[in-house]
Amino acid sequence: MKRRVVFHVAAAFAMLGLTGRGPLAQAQKAQPRQVTPRGPLSDEERRLIGVFESTAPSVAYITTEIVRSRGLFGSEVAQGAGSGFVWDTAGHIVTNNHVVDIDGAQRLQVQLDAGDPIEAMPVGAAPEYDLAVIKLKRVPKDLRPIPIGTSRDLQIGQSVLAIGNPFGLRRTLTHGIVSALDRELPTTDYREVVGVIQIDAPINPGNSGGPLLDSAGRLIGVNTAIRSESGSSAGVGFAIPVDLVNRIVPFLIARGRAPLPGIGISPVPPQLVERAGLAGVVIRSVSRGSPAAQAGLRPLNERTGDLGDIIIGVNGRRVETLSTFVAELERVGISNTAELTVVRNGKERRVPVRVIDLGK
Repeated sequence: MKRRVVFHVAAAFAMLGLTGRGPLAQAQKAQPRQVTPRGPLSDEERRLIGVFESTAPSVAYITTEIVRSRGLFGSEVAQGAGSGFVWDTAGHIVTNNHVVDIDGAQRLQVQLDAGDPIEAMPVGAAPEYDLAVIKLKRVPKDLRPIPIGTSRDLQIGQSVLAIGNPFGLRRTLTHGIVSALDRELPTTDYREVVGVIQIDAPINPGNSGGPLLDSAGRLIGVNTAIRSESGSSAGVGFAIPVDLVNRIVPFLIARGRAPLPGIGISPVPPQLVERAGLAGVVIRSVSRGSPAAQAGLRPLNERTGDLGDIIIGVNGRRVETLSTFVAELERVGISNTAELTVVRNGKERRVPVRVIDLGK
C-alpha cells in the first residue's frame, strides 16, 4: 500500500513538471542563442542611411480628392495618392501632373515627415512634361528643399536612390542604378519628354512624383512611370531629368504654365500619315504671321492633293513622327532657330525657322 502511494505522488510531481524532466523544467533550460556582434556598418550602408535621413523629411505624401461626374447618377468623390518633394522654403511642392490632376482636384493634402496633413492649393501644371506644382497653405518653419543636381552628366551604371510612398507606404527607400539614358516618355497627344532617365531602382504606384537622387543626395529626376505588364515594379522605371524640371518648375511658379515650343503649324494626324505610307510631319495648315509662314512653309492642299512640305529633319536629326518633331523643337528651345529639312515635290531642302512659345 505504501509503495502505491509513493508511486502516485511521483506521478503527480511529473505531471507538474517538478521532476526535472517535465515541460516546465525543459522550458527553464531553453535559452536564445548568443548574438554575434556584426561590427561597424559598411561605408556604403552609412552613405545610404545618411542620404535617406537627410532627404526623407523633404519628401511629401500627397493625397487628393476629385469629384467625378456619373452622368444621370450624380457624382462621386475619387481619392488618389502619390509622392512629391519640397522645392523651396516658400512651401512649393513639385510632383507629377497625373498625381494631382490640378484641373479636377477638389482637395489637396500634403503629409511631410512629421505633424498633421497640411492643406495645399494648386499653383501650375505642365501636362506636356507631366509636372505640377502645389503650395502649402501653412508653411512649416523647418521646411528643407532638396539640393538640386544635374542630369547632364549622368552615366549608365551610377547609383541612384528613390524615395516615395508606394501603395501608400510612406517614406520608402529603394536603391539601384541608372540603366539607360535619353529615353522618350509619351505624355499628352503627340508629345514626349526627351532625355528621360531609365532606372532599375524599384518604383511602384504611389512612387510617382517622388525624387530620384544621386549618391550625394542631390535631386537628379522625378520618378514618373514604370513599364510592367502587371502594373508593379519590373525593374524598368523612368524619371523626368532634373535639368528639364529645373527649367519648367520656375515657369509654373511664376506663371502657372510652361512655355510650349512650336513654329505655328497644324499637322496632319499621325495615323493618317502612317496609313499613307509616309514618314515625317505633313503640314495641314500654317498660322498667318507665324514663323512657319514667314519661312514660306507650304501646307497640304486638300483640293488638289498636293502634299506641300513634309518635315523630315531638325538640325540634321531625322524626324519620322510628329512626337519626335516636337521633341526636337524642345531641344532647340524657344527664341532659337531650328534648321528644318523639308521635302517638297520630291526635292529636299533646308529652311531656318524660329521657335516660339505657342502658349502665349
